[in-house]
Amino acid sequence: MGSSSSSYGPKAIYLDVDGKVQKVVFSRHCSPCDIKELLCSSSNIPRFAVLIICQAFRINELKTEVTNRLAMLEKRVELEGLKVVEIEKCKNDLKKLRDEMTSRGGARVNCSCKYNFSDDGKKVTPRRDVPNYPKYTLSQETVEALKKPTFDVWHWEHNEMLSCLEYMYHDLGLVKEFNMNPITLKRWLLAIQENYRNNPFHNFRHCFCVSQMMYGMIHLCNLQEKLTLTDIGILMTAAVCHDLDHPGYNNTYQINARTELAVRYNDISPLENHHCAVAFQILSLPECNIFANVDPEAFKQIRQAIITLILATDMARHGEILDSFKQKVDNFDFTNEEHVTCLKMVLIKCCDISNEVRPTEVAEPWVDCLLEEYFMQSDREKSEGLPVAPFMDRDKVTKPTAQIGFIKFVLIPMFETVMKLFPQIEEIMVQPLRDSRDHYEELKQIDDAMTEKKKTENMSLGGKKNKSN
Repeated sequence: MGSSSSSYGPKAIYLDVDGKVQKVVFSRHCSPCDIKELLCSSSNIPRFAVLIICQAFRINELKTEVTNRLAMLEKRVELEGLKVVEIEKCKNDLKKLRDEMTSRGGARVNCSCKYNFSDDGKKVTPRRDVPNYPKYTLSQETVEALKKPTFDVWHWEHNEMLSCLEYMYHDLGLVKEFNMNPITLKRWLLAIQENYRNNPFHNFRHCFCVSQMMYGMIHLCNLQEKLTLTDIGILMTAAVCHDLDHPGYNNTYQINARTELAVRYNDISPLENHHCAVAFQILSLPECNIFANVDPEAFKQIRQAIITLILATDMARHGEILDSFKQKVDNFDFTNEEHVTCLKMVLIKCCDISNEVRPTEVAEPWVDCLLEEYFMQSDREKSEGLPVAPFMDRDKVTKPTAQIGFIKFVLIPMFETVMKLFPQIEEIMVQPLRDSRDHYEELKQIDDAMTEKKKTENMSLGGKKNKSN
């Protein structure tokens, strides 16, 4: 109890003042003002001088803490069950870090308070540690369910969704095709997840929905027999990245509010251009580059193809892209690069807005999420004096009115066009859309009947009041 260990004993600092060594002793309980007073009196510095003081005497404790954390990291690497070559690589990295710490042990330590780390708005950060989300073994039931649009996306935590995405890349043969380091794939997926914001709709779960629907369409339409593995990799990667760092306010808002994104991209698909930029920021990190082992010329083509698909998700281009596909679909040629590019653009568009393909209990919560995000935007537009779209105005829109037109005039025509090329999607994708349209039309009839009833009751009450007067 009476121990005078280094943690509790007095601390000493030796100052070189005009060639003479001055010793300053102070208690660990001294306040910054007390320490400043001691330093000023020892070195003849004016009392009003500004001093930057570091807790340099804690360096030994900090080194111990870092060493312990390194040891824990080593243990975690062993428990991950990695391949021998990957374990050795991690061990070598750890050894280099230990050696570097040792070599700096006797050197002067830079004070962290010298540096000003300002938040420049970029969320993309390197991850050199081994990703620590749990490794799940997917059941055969889950593996089969993942291939179908009926998959219930609401029952999964982020870690589980990450594991499912990881499984898809392995199952489709993309890890082998692009010679991906499995640990790099894990780091990339984590970086992707961390760069989706917690918006009501445009969030990581939406990213997973779109990617899972793409995975389902690849299997349902037998795309692996018709497209190259590079095309499959482009489709999946574009789906995963298509809404990265979405701010929750659409392009119309960006342009009308003259936001930084709108100015940067000259009002041309500002959000989609931003999603692309963030995607390739992440891929530019060596520890997250799943295409690191791809030939530079091949990567250039992959990059351009992914950008093309993400830019195609701008709904302002919907009519243009669908019309182009309609002109090709009757004489579609899988050996024609232009035809295949157009198909991939339509496929990512289908997956991006495919919630109504899913069962009602899975699809309907997404409508609530989307309306919540719409209302956030329209409320902000009203407060800023900007134009408000009627379909986003909480005072004008209902769930049935929000969905009926979208399903009838956007979803069904697009999926029916794809059905010409892949008839097998009718039962599992197109028919659910027709059922969803009918469902919302019935709801609208009920809403209209209730509105009419209230209107009649109000008129009746008004007439009685006039008679009584």
